[in-house]
Amino acid sequence: MKAPPCILLIGTVDTKSDEMAYLREGITQAGGRTLVLDVGVLGRGGFEPDISNHQVAEAAGVTLEQVMASGDENTSMVLMARGATVIAQRLLAEGRINGVLALGGTMGTDLALDVMNALPLGFPKVLLSTIAYSHLLPAERIPPDLIMVLWAGGLYGLNSLCKSALSQAAGAVMGACHSVVAPDRQRPMVGMTSLGSSALVYMKRLKPELERRGFELAVFHTTGMGGRAFEALAASGRFVAVMDFSLQELVNHLAGSCVTAGADRLRGAGRAAVPQIVAPGATDMVDYAAWAPRPEGYAGRAEHAHNRLLSSISISPEMRRRVAREITTRLGEAQGPTVLLLPTQGIEGWDRPGEPLHDPEGLAALVDELQASVAPGTRLQALPAHINDAAFAEAALQVFDAWLAEGLIPNPQATPSTTPLSAPLAAA
Repeated sequence: MKAPPCILLIGTVDTKSDEMAYLREGITQAGGRTLVLDVGVLGRGGFEPDISNHQVAEAAGVTLEQVMASGDENTSMVLMARGATVIAQRLLAEGRINGVLALGGTMGTDLALDVMNALPLGFPKVLLSTIAYSHLLPAERIPPDLIMVLWAGGLYGLNSLCKSALSQAAGAVMGACHSVVAPDRQRPMVGMTSLGSSALVYMKRLKPELERRGFELAVFHTTGMGGRAFEALAASGRFVAVMDFSLQELVNHLAGSCVTAGADRLRGAGRAAVPQIVAPGATDMVDYAAWAPRPEGYAGRAEHAHNRLLSSISISPEMRRRVAREITTRLGEAQGPTVLLLPTQGIEGWDRPGEPLHDPEGLAALVDELQASVAPGTRLQALPAHINDAAFAEAALQVFDAWLAEGLIPNPQATPSTTPLSAPLAAA
């Protein structure tokens, strides 16, 4: 029989003994087991944890006495976060835990985010926090697959509201452990980025062709968290190749938008020497939260309101040149094969003639700057086509098939299909 899932339960046993005990009981009643890891530094709690705060400090390379003697709560928790992360990674590597549940206020949340960011995408992780979904949490510190539950009324002591939140968190992590399906690694995976079928449609053509060749395709929505997940997996070598065709998160980062995947966008695959086919899809606009005021500095620029959450404003030709230089610089740092596909007739669905973001001058600036600044190690291939045309997907497959033939991408079958993409695409 499959062993009951074991949950790494992280919290400060010295100040939250009752809450930790309640969570431990809830997990046990749900059919799970626990390893309680104590990150408190104030003293002993109401029960003995499985992993003491002394052990956590030792994992950080210090003693608990040294942590307590620091005299600064921030320094103390940073040290305990370091030790907790080391222990969590070790337990995972040893196969001793199936999920993690942490609870805390601002201090415990800060620590928990460090631990959970060190655990792989897809590993069940739940955070019960008094600041769940708060603006205090920067996007770059939130794991893309984190489940958060608001710890309402739980700052001090048990009550009915607190118990409701605690029980939900226990149920969430147990449900995730019972239901999670481990990624299938039998088929090699290709990572792809896109903004959605209303703006970019190449995945509709490429998915069946890649699957026919024996590959699995994972498409990431480039609205911040999706790009972060894509970069993390690319950097870890999870993909045998990437088709990174939607780069507006890079524009957002350069423009200071909140819809960002962080400073390392367009670097993960290159650093891991993963073969990458790249295109400047959707780099003609900057995104902002549609419910927030329109950003300053974009007066008179065309705008596309995608929905009540997300709106996009066209950027100037000068900004498009800046983006182009950033693209070629980052691709120039790549350690693996790199091809930059440049569709010269448009880069997303809303830039076609008659659409709100049609801007021939801006497109010409992007094309010119990419051609002028491309790095020696990057092969640029200009296409007299729109990114949503069949010719673009066909060109991407030609590059992919050439790498298959050369052995740069592991071939899951002896003779890959090379069926042309001449059929018209069905309406989205």
